[in-house]
Amino acid sequence: MALDYSQKVMDHFINPRNVGEIPDADGIGEAGNPKCGDIMKIYLKVNPDTNIIEDVKFKTFGCASAIASSSMATELIKGRTIEDAWNLTNSAVAEALDGLPPIKMHCSVLAEEAIHTALNDYRQKHGMKTIPMEHHEE
Repeated sequence: MALDYSQKVMDHFINPRNVGEIPDADGIGEAGNPKCGDIMKIYLKVNPDTNIIEDVKFKTFGCASAIASSSMATELIKGRTIEDAWNLTNSAVAEALDGLPPIKMHCSVLAEEAIHTALNDYRQKHGMKTIPMEHHEE
């Protein structure tokens, strides 16, 4: 079964942005889906004075939609405050990719969850209150 991917999904899959690790990351988050096997890990470098995400990297084991969602999500939060980054939704990631096939929407959910986990890791390391994560249905 061939899926109809947008040009943006294909571009972010073939030429992903912000791939890699940040060795001295201020926050690290991981999310995975046992049904499909996709695993995303997000690394954040945050300016503690401004709470702006100065660098973000990802490593994703997964399908084209998972890699594209990770790439786009990192692009959308880079240069934003941690508060702004928290408000990034899976729908916004999918929309920025000009849509995902319905059976691949869980990939954008994983990106949102990995970012939330990384942000809460940063908050915890800096004595800030963590925010409970909402669980999305897939």
